Amino acid sequence: MMKKNRALFLDRDGILIEDTGYPHKPQDITFIDDAVALCRAAQDKGYLNIVVTNQSGIARGMFSEHEVVVLHEWMQNELAEQGVTITRFYVCPYHVDAAVQRYRRNSPDRKPNPGMVQKAQQEYDIDIAGSLMVGDKPSDRIRLAKLRTVVVKSKYTGDEYDVESIPEVIKYL
Repeated sequence: MMKKNRALFLDRDGILIEDTGYPHKPQDITFIDDAVALCRAAQDKGYLNIVVTNQSGIARGMFSEHEVVVLHEWMQNELAEQGVTITRFYVCPYHVDAAVQRYRRNSPDRKPNPGMVQKAQQEYDIDIAGSLMVGDKPSDRIRLAKLRTVVVKSKYTGDEYDVESIPEVIKYL
């Protein structure tokens, strides 16, 4: 029997890149150095790096799904130059209060719902119990039994965080 994959599930804004408020263009992106190091450490331990990101800016009409796809391709290339492979980006464009009608719904993919992680689990044969989610908001605590989550202190956490900084996440891998 083949061994299942382990994944480091990463929130995008605030973990992988600076959260500048709905970033969606390459010129607006600043990678977080500690996150790049975390991704490298995860890869070295055999984890797949998978991004799971709520992008309500799409639902709010601030940018398109296509713009997000283009940005993620750019991010993958930039990170590859730093020795980091992002296996896949999963995006939830939906929001219950969306300005754009077709995105107005409660989605099983919108974190903390587990939809994006479950899709990754199926597509990449992932061992959820051996994987880790890292985010910077309480909503990054995915509602999925056995998935460990580490929330990094941020402007969103109040006292609902596990570690003060991204480098501390490495000990959870």
